[in-house]
Amino acid sequence: MLPPGRRRGAAVSSGTMLLGLFLLFASSASAAGSVLGLDFGTLNLKAALVKPGIPLEIVLSKDSKRKETAALAFKPNRDSKNQILAEPGKFPERVYGGDALALQGRIPGEVFPNLKLLLGLPADGTSDMISTYNSRYPAVRVEQVEELGTVMIKSSAFVKEEPPWSVQELLAMELANVKRNAEALAGKGSSVDDAVITIPAFYTADERRAIENAAGLAGLNVNAIITDGLAVGLDYAKSRTFPEVTKGEKPEYHIVYDMGAGSTTATLLRFQGKSVKDIGRYNKTVQEVAVLGTGWDRTLGGESLNQVVVNDFVHKFLTKPVLKSRGTQEDEIKADGRLMSRLSKDAEKARQVLSANTETTSSFEELMPEIDFRVKLTRADFESLTVDFAERVEGPIKDALAAAKLTMKDIDSIIMFGGAVRTPFVQKQLEKVAGGSAKLRSNVNADESAVFGAAFKAAGLSPSFKVKEIRDSDVAGYAAGMMYQDGGKDRKQPIFAVTSRVGSGAATKQVSFKDKEDFAFSVYQTVDGIDRPVIRVQTNNLTAGVKELNTKYGCTAADVSTKFGIKLSAVNGLPEVVSGTVSCEVEGSAKSGSVMDTAKDWLGLGKKDQEPLGVEDDGPTEEVKAGTSSASKSKSSSTTSSGSSSSSSKVPEKPKKRTESINVAFVVTPQGNPQPAPEELKRMRDRLAAFDKSDHARLDREEALNVLESYTYQVRDFLSNSDYSLVGTDAMRDEISKLLDTTRSFMESPSDVAKATEQVLREKLSGLKKLVEPVKSRRSEETARPEKVAALRESLDQTGKFVEMVREQVDKAATASSKASIIEASKSAEAAAKSAAAPAESSAASDEYDDLEEPDTSSTSTSDAPKYSNPADFSPYSSVDLAELESVYEKVGTWLSEKEAEQGKLKSHEDPVLLVKDIETQASKLSQVMRDLLSKKMRQQQQSKTTSSSKKPASAKSSKTKSSKKSAKSSASTADGAEESASGTKSAKPAFVTTNPGDDMPTEEEIMRMVNEAKDQGAETKAAKSKHDEL
Repeated sequence: MLPPGRRRGAAVSSGTMLLGLFLLFASSASAAGSVLGLDFGTLNLKAALVKPGIPLEIVLSKDSKRKETAALAFKPNRDSKNQILAEPGKFPERVYGGDALALQGRIPGEVFPNLKLLLGLPADGTSDMISTYNSRYPAVRVEQVEELGTVMIKSSAFVKEEPPWSVQELLAMELANVKRNAEALAGKGSSVDDAVITIPAFYTADERRAIENAAGLAGLNVNAIITDGLAVGLDYAKSRTFPEVTKGEKPEYHIVYDMGAGSTTATLLRFQGKSVKDIGRYNKTVQEVAVLGTGWDRTLGGESLNQVVVNDFVHKFLTKPVLKSRGTQEDEIKADGRLMSRLSKDAEKARQVLSANTETTSSFEELMPEIDFRVKLTRADFESLTVDFAERVEGPIKDALAAAKLTMKDIDSIIMFGGAVRTPFVQKQLEKVAGGSAKLRSNVNADESAVFGAAFKAAGLSPSFKVKEIRDSDVAGYAAGMMYQDGGKDRKQPIFAVTSRVGSGAATKQVSFKDKEDFAFSVYQTVDGIDRPVIRVQTNNLTAGVKELNTKYGCTAADVSTKFGIKLSAVNGLPEVVSGTVSCEVEGSAKSGSVMDTAKDWLGLGKKDQEPLGVEDDGPTEEVKAGTSSASKSKSSSTTSSGSSSSSSKVPEKPKKRTESINVAFVVTPQGNPQPAPEELKRMRDRLAAFDKSDHARLDREEALNVLESYTYQVRDFLSNSDYSLVGTDAMRDEISKLLDTTRSFMESPSDVAKATEQVLREKLSGLKKLVEPVKSRRSEETARPEKVAALRESLDQTGKFVEMVREQVDKAATASSKASIIEASKSAEAAAKSAAAPAESSAASDEYDDLEEPDTSSTSTSDAPKYSNPADFSPYSSVDLAELESVYEKVGTWLSEKEAEQGKLKSHEDPVLLVKDIETQASKLSQVMRDLLSKKMRQQQQSKTTSSSKKPASAKSSKTKSSKKSAKSSASTADGAEESASGTKSAKPAFVTTNPGDDMPTEEEIMRMVNEAKDQGAETKAAKSKHDEL
């Protein structure tokens, strides 16, 4: 008897089991693939690949660097005067990473770095990030288009009519470049489509959607978006175990302090082990990583510190007398894109040097025409310039502690992450907050921990990999609520708090509405005190559902309840509506007694005391009524009974009730920044695809150009080589020289090369090869021909000798076969005469001695069909083989003689008729026919051995069969006969041969001799029979 609540296991047939295994393996095979973890930083992009056989491998850039600079540049096409050449339908060259930044000094307006700062900005223009970006990169033409809900960038590499590029499109190019690098690492034919991307904790709904759109345009499926702090926590936890709280142990609390290039965040994490239910009655221990609180400073980062140094450089540069005399103003300096790009690059280097040194010097040659600049900066000066920034270091930590309702005493350590955290004054401030350096930890990779955590998360979400079970959860970051109308008035209802969980253990809000007809409500996110709409929900069949409940079950409008389930998405952390129902309670229980109900009862299902086994990381369901500010937790297994205790006294039972519900159909529309329409998305994808096609065409064209240039150098060496003088005339050489000069002149003209297509370049290459290659071929033929001809002659000589040998063997075999036929015929006649002379003796033989007469029968049957009458018994070759060999031999010899005669009549500069490849073909014909004949001989010898071996076991088998049919008395007689034969005593019986395992069987000649002896001793058969009877 199975325990209550357990499902009874049904008998499974072997066929069903095999089918199940097949489906399991098929699904595993189809799911096998690669996943990508992406650390989407302001200054750099880092990626880690997880693939079968490649666990957590950093994706290298094309320069073999472990991170790719987050920069993109358009390299415009130019004409002969070096002017930008923009044509409709033409695309410039794209450059990524460090190569893009290297172009800032030449084309600063076509280099787009740090685009993350412009992602998902409010469409109403309230953000000052665009002005900040313009101040850092004044040459980049940035504008915000409110109708499109995104920032657009105009490029001079395209015609004026070309629409500007959105930040999402430019970021998609960078992500697609990383995707290509990952696929190159995964191997030829591999595809990397799934990714987990890290973002800062302060990202709003618009920013999260923008990065999802960019990834989608790059061809990536975003399986999850996680915050940088949680990603570092996963990397920290994947190789550690933590105190088990189910045993009463205290969890660990750590703060991940991440100061990157663009911002600073503090993430307070709880690490603990927990015993949870596993399969069957077993438990397992899992690790949990939960974010309890976050804090951030959007503008505190390496870039803002760099800008402080840039401003200091500008002020010191303006103090030069030459600039004062010219009256140069600060605005003029900061508006110069080339100058500012050079200052920014050296400012970053100076800040990094001051992290390890007390002073540094930067030098600029020709910063402005005929003006050099040299500046010195000490660490003390740098810290005095950044006093305001130092005071902001502790702000994110305090916010995280306040959100988690903890103090610094509860924190075990502060895990430092990010490049800017190495700045000395930052570490001093952290020590001040932590009460010393004891709690400061550098136990994670400050550059790559987040990308490793993202890759680990991606592997855990993929069905292709099995990783350590770590249950992670984040927090909402921003409070969220809903807006609806009640009685004609706009109402607001809080739903999620700042610390509401996302992911494992996230709660589902079951929101009740009073509406009984189709209505709409929206969900908003509170960002910096402003309610920003996230989604709008419109019902479609609520009115019809209420009417159906009234018609079928008599439910009045007052009895009907409208509920919607809302939770924070585990993919992007945004509120999402997961369900909608309209229901009412009616009297009476559900119908019972059906076959299915009986089967459920028999299987132990459907009983009151049976509760479904819940998933351990499923969060609670919280009831929220529109118009109230409180939420109550409830369990899905709660019942409407007033009590659970049993009583011996009977009380009147209340009428049983059941709940009838109808699913509500609804449409969810994203709110906030306008999202691209399907037509706009298609236009973006088509333009990106055309850009990719242009890149491929450019690479093919560059390859064709490189091949042509390399071949011109070969032709130049060819013309100066005297070895080719005999195989080409002066006219040929002059023609080649003229074409070479024309091609070289073409390649030395930038405008001609710029206009030339791949087809034109390949045609020029083909024209040169058409003249040069025949001359080279004649030279190579002339050099290799004598050796090949000599080798073919030698093969012909060997084949001629082989022909004579085969002819001799075939003739001898025919003669031997004729003689053998005559001998066999005479033996057959003699055997027939003897058989006719003694018919009485054969008929008088006893049945018990039939086995002694079997050799005579065998001999007679053998003599009836002469064995040695086929020439193949004497030679493995036949006359047909000889004819084929002679034919090939004569044809090859004739061909060689004719071709040598024709070749002898030609001059060195004429195309040869006796080609090396033809000589090799004729030689292969000779080799093939020789191999065929030798193979035939080997096969026939093998068959002869096989036939001989098969006869010996047959004889032994026959003896064993006969012996098994004899009685014990007959066996004794055989043994006596064997002993007499062994002792040399002449026996009156036919000879018997006893073979033991491992002994050689008698040959065919020995068997024939014994048969003949048996025939000659026929007169003594009666005496042998009498002796046998006596025994």
